[in-house]
Amino acid sequence: MAEPKAAENALLIDLDGVIYQGDRVISGALETLDWIRRRDIPHLFVTNTTSRSRDALLEKFEHLGFSAERDELMTPIVAATRYLEEHELRRVALFVPDATRAEFDRVEAKARDTESEVDAVVIGDLGDGWDYATLNQAFRLLMREPQPLLVALGMTRYWRGPDGLRLDVAPFVKALEHAASCEVWVAGKPAPAFFESSLAMLNCAAANALMVGDDIVADIDAAQRCGIRGVQVRTGKFREADLDGDIEPYALLDSFADLPGWWRRAG
Repeated sequence: MAEPKAAENALLIDLDGVIYQGDRVISGALETLDWIRRRDIPHLFVTNTTSRSRDALLEKFEHLGFSAERDELMTPIVAATRYLEEHELRRVALFVPDATRAEFDRVEAKARDTESEVDAVVIGDLGDGWDYATLNQAFRLLMREPQPLLVALGMTRYWRGPDGLRLDVAPFVKALEHAASCEVWVAGKPAPAFFESSLAMLNCAAANALMVGDDIVADIDAAQRCGIRGVQVRTGKFREADLDGDIEPYALLDSFADLPGWWRRAG
C-alpha cells in the first residue's frame, strides 16, 4: 500500500483568541474557515484546553456557528495518549477533571488510590478539586518502584478567573517533581511534543506548516523552535509590547480574517 501523501502548507490554528474570544466569534474568522475548507488546506485546531473534552469543544463550535471533525482537534490529552501508547505505558492514574476522563479511552485508567502498579501519573487542571489528600495520592504513586512517569497536560502557572487570579496546574506539578525527585513530561504547548504530535497527525513536515496564534511565547516562539513558521495575530491575549522582545513572528496579521489575503500575497 502506498504511503499517504505528505501535506504541504498545512495550518495549525489556535482557538481562543484567534477564532473566538470566550463566547464571541472574532470578526471574519468564520469566513476564513470557509476559505480554508474550500481550498482543502490541511489543518488542525490546536488548544491547551484540558477542562473540556473534544466533544464539548465541538458543541461550542456549533453554538458559535461553525463545525469541525473530532480528528481535527489537537489537545494536550491527544498528545499525551499518543505518547503513552507509543511507549506502551498503559496503566495510568488520572488526576484530571471528570469531564475529560473519557478522553483517555485508549489507556487502562486506574483509581487514584490503586494498590496496583501504574506506568504513568497524569496531572491535569483539577481546579478546586485539588487538596492535600489528592496531591499526596499522586505523590505516593510517584514514590513507588519502578517509578511511574509524571505527565503534565500543561504547565500554565495561573489564570484569571471571575474572582481574580487562580493557580493552574504547574505549581502542583512542580511540587510533585520536587517531592518525588522526578522529571515531568509535558504534553501541552509550549512543549515540543505537542507540535511534533500535531505534525504527525497532519503527516506534514515542520517546514510546510504554519502556526496561527495569539500567544507570542506558547504559540509563535514554541512553534518556531520546532521549525514551524509562526503567524501572530493581534487579537486575544496579544499586546503590542509582545513585539518588543526577541521573538520575531514569520508574519504579523491584524486578525485571522486577514489570513486569506496574506496567503495570496505570500504566494
